[in-house]
Amino acid sequence: MNPEERSLFDRMYKVTVENNEILKSIRRTNRISMIVKTIYWGIIIGLSIGAFYFIQPYIDFMTNALGIGTANNTEPNILNTLQDLLK
Repeated sequence: MNPEERSLFDRMYKVTVENNEILKSIRRTNRISMIVKTIYWGIIIGLSIGAFYFIQPYIDFMTNALGIGTANNTEPNILNTLQDLLK
């Protein structure tokens, strides 16, 4: 191997090492981003379910008070019930 080829080989090796470090950095950043997004959406979904669980007694009370969704409801349509309430 002559000196010119050797220097070319050394430069290619340095560029390859640098590219490898950049690719590892990109992969690490991608993994961290995916973990953070998963945790973020888990918190959002968990809070939504928790809020529904917390508000459910109030929703049940209102539906029972308005007579919506009960078996002895004479109105076949919720829209008619709401129109009667607005009168």
